[in-house]
Amino acid sequence: MTNPLTTLIAVLVFPGLSFILTYALWCQWVSRKAAARLQNRQGPLHTGWQGTLQPLADFIKLLVNEDITPAAADKTVFNYSPIAVFAIPLAATFLIPIQSLTSLRGWQPVASFEGDLILVLFLMSVVILAVFLGGWSSGNLFGAVGATRVALMMLAYEIPLSLVAVGPAILAGSLQISKIVDWQVASVNAFLAAPNLWGLAVAGVLFIGVAIYLVCLLAELELRPFDISEAETEIVHGWQVEYSGKKLALLNAGHDIKMVLAAALGTSLFLGGPAGPVLPPVVWFIVKTTLCVLVLTNLSVLFARFRIDQMVSGAWKYLAPLAVLQVMAGVALAGVI
Repeated sequence: MTNPLTTLIAVLVFPGLSFILTYALWCQWVSRKAAARLQNRQGPLHTGWQGTLQPLADFIKLLVNEDITPAAADKTVFNYSPIAVFAIPLAATFLIPIQSLTSLRGWQPVASFEGDLILVLFLMSVVILAVFLGGWSSGNLFGAVGATRVALMMLAYEIPLSLVAVGPAILAGSLQISKIVDWQVASVNAFLAAPNLWGLAVAGVLFIGVAIYLVCLLAELELRPFDISEAETEIVHGWQVEYSGKKLALLNAGHDIKMVLAAALGTSLFLGGPAGPVLPPVVWFIVKTTLCVLVLTNLSVLFARFRIDQMVSGAWKYLAPLAVLQVMAGVALAGVI
């Protein structure tokens, strides 16, 4: 029987609320610093060592700023949407293997059950619905346009994102994230012990999945070249244009947590989760997810913004068919292995 005190610590301290919030702020600093260096800038510099406390300072500053609700807004939806954008991805991180205080193996999440992968994908989609409602309810035309773009982008990238996430599940024979991690660890150990053609084929299928997953994540996180819903040169600040103060602080924190969630899910599906030699699982989790954040930052700096029609047509013409092929290849390999 699970110790209630251990469960409470796991939810509130580690690997739960406190750890995720702290790590989300760290990932924001890594992303901002990397983007600045790629653009020949300094980035955060003065608050804390090399600006490491700048994300925390920005969060506190927004908390004490004036919080305004527009007179034309649907006040209930407008005020509660930021809470949903913050709370939903935070809840989903409890299903990601980081390190559980009650686990002997070291890569069990706070909560785990057969099919938790589907729940994580569902919660990531629900966040987008909360974003749409927040922008649409703001009573601002720019906010409505940004919200519409969010919904349209979701219809484009959500299907290939879900398909490539299911690909490793098919190979592992389970929709439980921790079991997918276990399968990857066992497969890598078996391949290192006796390299074979099927192992290379599985690696090729997963590589295609990683490429599609990263592109979809750029759209999911509204990063360039898919920051279409927040385009300042077109629609001021998109669906966030009317948000300020505490609500904007929650939105920014929710975005950072969602970035951690997306990177952690990708790590669990394609990089063996927090498993690794010598170092503790949580260290491997931080290393792998930080690497994923750096890759996303590099891609977002490299490309200019697409138009919404280019994004949608590209997703349906290229990403979706490739994702279907990846799933079909996974099914074929699963039947042979």
